[in-house]
Order: sequence, then structure tokens, then C-alpha cells
Amino acid sequence: MSGYAGKRIVVAMSGGVDSSVTAALLKEQGAEVIGMTMQIWDYSAYAENHPDACGSCCSPDDVHDARRVAEGLAIPFYVVNFEDAFQREVIDRFRADYLAGRTPNPCVLCNQILKFELLLRRARELNADYLATGHYARIDGEGDRLALRRGLDENKDQSYFLFPMTREQLPLVLFPLGTMTKAEVRTHAVRCGLRVAEKAESQDICFVPDGDYVRFLEEHEDLSHLGGDIVHVDGTIVGRHNGFYRYTIGQRKGLGISWREPLHVIGIDAARCRVIVGERRYLDTMACTVDRVNWLIDVPQKTLSCTCQIRYRHAGVEAELIPLDDGKVKVHFAVAQQGVTPGQAAVFYADDRVLGGGWIA
Repeated sequence: MSGYAGKRIVVAMSGGVDSSVTAALLKEQGAEVIGMTMQIWDYSAYAENHPDACGSCCSPDDVHDARRVAEGLAIPFYVVNFEDAFQREVIDRFRADYLAGRTPNPCVLCNQILKFELLLRRARELNADYLATGHYARIDGEGDRLALRRGLDENKDQSYFLFPMTREQLPLVLFPLGTMTKAEVRTHAVRCGLRVAEKAESQDICFVPDGDYVRFLEEHEDLSHLGGDIVHVDGTIVGRHNGFYRYTIGQRKGLGISWREPLHVIGIDAARCRVIVGERRYLDTMACTVDRVNWLIDVPQKTLSCTCQIRYRHAGVEAELIPLDDGKVKVHFAVAQQGVTPGQAAVFYADDRVLGGGWIA
């Protein structure tokens, strides 16, 4: 990682070890570091109604930890309130997706809109040269040939969540941890005396800290009208459900159906409030359509070979992309895939380079 002496860099500080080490390393290199934490939702209101809830990312404890780290590093620290934007762009879209029969990925939207649009804009208003985050990803190259690449730690690579970044944003963003492993980052945290060196990571959606998204949806509106039939792929009605939003593609447990073979959720028909089920073989998919595609290369005009990743922990599969109209592509997998889920992100790679990505339609 080259030096950034004399550069003004805003670091998105979440209160965790990754962003804290990011700030510490950049300061060691002589950068003028400014810590900035996003206030994106009212965790205190949630905790008041759920006294047994445990902490998650973006909680008051995280803001406190970020502030304490900034004090220890003797850097300026600010909290910016993005609650309205987060409600509108992330939470409301999360609900809308589930109620349309899709399975959303709010972390991608948070990165896209909150960090790399709104927070980057704040950084530029402070005349910062860069916005830095603790993501495990890399940006390399020069000028208009910059590329977004996987982090070197395969177990921590977060490039999947970053595909909506634009080519105009790449020169303004730093990922100092992209060449490190998590163990190396914690070693740096201890060496720098950071109080969050051993802090555990949050794995939950921040606005659903207990992981119960069904409760979250039902707390905010009456969904009793969304019950309906569970239908086998052959058209046979095999049961009833209390809300199609309770089900996800591939789900097997909790269907409450007696059948000659185990059944899985194959699809959601939100318009008719139906959950479509079938045997495991019906999960096999050879192709899907991806819309709202963002490209980090020149927009392809012909079929493009790549590796396609359809979930964060998906290993990726060889695929061919066929450009369609209106910013869509048809993805043809080399091998049938299971768990191709509308609403999830499909990200396209050439080796470790992110070519682009979009949303499974």
C-alpha cells in the first residue's frame, strides 16, 4: 500500500476492527484522516420495544466505539445522519422486495447509496482526496483503467457487495485492507492499541438485529391478506400458507406438507399469493435474466464469457452473458445452478476482476 502523506482522507468508521485499522494505517502513512460514522437508523427505538435484543452493526455502541477509536488516534470525528435516506432507499425497498416475492440484499444497497454516493459526497464537500472503507476488496490500475478486484483473503472478500460502484467513483475510494487477511488486520489492531482489536463481527442485517425478518415485516403493516395456496409444480394444491413472504427459494423445512419426496420452494407467485414447491430437481436452473446491470468495463455489445456469482458465499460458475435491451443481460450457466433467487445480486468476474453485476429478475 503506497503512502498517502499529506492527503486528506475520510474514513467510514463503523466502530468495528476493520474500519478502525483502516484509519490507523492511513494515519501512520501521514494522511490527514477524518473519521465519519453514518447514523442510519434508530436502534434505540428498536431496543426499547425489544429489550432482549443484542447489539448489531450501526448500534449506539458502535458509534461510541468509533468515537473512542478516533479519540485514541487523535483524528477529527463526525456522525452524519442518513436516517431518512436509509429508510427510503434501503428499509422501504427491503419491504417492497419481500412483498413482491423477491429476496432482497440490503447490504448492497447500503454500500451503493449510503457509502459511495452520500458519504462520498460528504467527503468531497470536506475537500477530501479519498473516501476509505474497511472492505476486503482492491482497486488497482491507473487513470481510466482502474479495476475493482477481489480481496486477497478468499474468506473475507467483499467485492460481491461492491458491484454497483461506478467507474467515476473508483479513483476516489480506497480499500487499504484488500491485500490483508483478517488475522493480519487484528494483529495491526493490537499493535496500534485499538480498543476494538478483539471485537466480534456482526453478521445480521442492522435493522433486523434478531434476524427475524418475518417479525420485522409484520410489525410494520397488516399482512394477513397475503396467505394463500402452496402449489406443486404440476398444479396440485398441496397446502396453505400464512404469507408468501415467509418463504425463500430452496427452502425445505417448515413447509408442513406430507409428500412422497421432500419438497422445496421453487418459486413465489406474489400476484396470486402462491408458494410454488417441487422436488429438488426443479431447483436446477440453466439460465436467468439479470436487470439493472452496472458495468465496470465498457458495456459489452456481444456475448461475454465470465464467472458468475449468484450469492455472497457462492463459489461462482462459468457463464455466458448475452446483452439484452434496457440494461439487462441473459446469463447462461455452464452447469445447472440451484438457489437462483429473484432479488439477489448476480456479479460477473474475469478471474478476480469485477466486470459488473445486477439483480436477478
